[in-house]
Amino acid sequence: MKLLRLLLFPISILYGLGVILRNLAYDFGIFKSCKFQLPVISVGNLSVGGSGKSPMTEYLVRLLKDKYKIATLSRGYGRKTSGFRTVDTDSSSFDSGDEPLQFKRKFADVTVAVCENRVKGIQQLERNHELIIMDDAFQHRAVKPGLSILLFEYSSLLQNQWLLPSGNLREPLWAINRADILVVSKCPEKMSREQQDALANRFKTKRLFFSFLKYGHLKSFNEVNPDRSLNSINQKSKVILLTGIANATPLFATLSSYGSELIHHQYPDHHQFSEKNIAKLVSAFNALKGDDNLIITTEKDAQRLRTSDISTKIKDLAVYYLPVEAEFLEPERTKFNNLIEEYASKPASNN
Repeated sequence: MKLLRLLLFPISILYGLGVILRNLAYDFGIFKSCKFQLPVISVGNLSVGGSGKSPMTEYLVRLLKDKYKIATLSRGYGRKTSGFRTVDTDSSSFDSGDEPLQFKRKFADVTVAVCENRVKGIQQLERNHELIIMDDAFQHRAVKPGLSILLFEYSSLLQNQWLLPSGNLREPLWAINRADILVVSKCPEKMSREQQDALANRFKTKRLFFSFLKYGHLKSFNEVNPDRSLNSINQKSKVILLTGIANATPLFATLSSYGSELIHHQYPDHHQFSEKNIAKLVSAFNALKGDDNLIITTEKDAQRLRTSDISTKIKDLAVYYLPVEAEFLEPERTKFNNLIEEYASKPASNN
């Protein structure tokens, strides 16, 4: 892998030069960035996937949805449609992408929209909404958000960072200067103050926060089996973990801690599961011995499993999805919430 990174490094240099020139074009006004009257919050990262943008977007929705008429706006990665669309609870991932569909099914009373052109998307939404949350929009510089939240995955900060294609960075690390708030995501839940201070000294900003993932109860995919807690998994259980996400390592580690036999069927981020993938899954599950066997997938992956063909093939299996939420270490949680609510409450003319 290291050799491949070295071979791709010249392409990374060219890619980096292109990114720098593009950003300079926006910085000097050659390319235009649109500002809007209503509050616009951007959630994004510098790397390709896996930083916890969706849980952070959902955290903001929970924080603000009872006080303001809000909308989320995403590109809708992986959808087969184009242009502006609002997402319904009965939409498919082919229409909207998996993450927007997950948002809508969690927050049915919140407007969820997709549009590859975020400027046009906001123009469609601004008349009837008081605040817009853009998911995965840090590199979408055609919109200048009023508040930009940039996420870094904790484990990635312990590694060398390379630009695409030899690494996972979309932009050089100095792009953090465009962000208003930095969040280190997927931290250890028992992170010490010394660990936090070490990262704070590295970033040199007062608006640095630390978040971790909080897993919920296992939800029955078919609604045939009852929901169950993670603690119900034990050494007698055999679990097939099905993922099509950017980084399944934290989830794999969490499930492994319960002592069950764990088999991982791993696919790329946003993978559209094929008949062959599902046939392999069914065959592997039926081959398991014992009485307490289950298939666990992520909430995002569950959206892509809800096609009629796939649902029929797995309807008799013990399939569960595991919801996850972003949570902050205290006392940062209160400070973070106050920053978000302070921005959201400003008069439109000040945003």
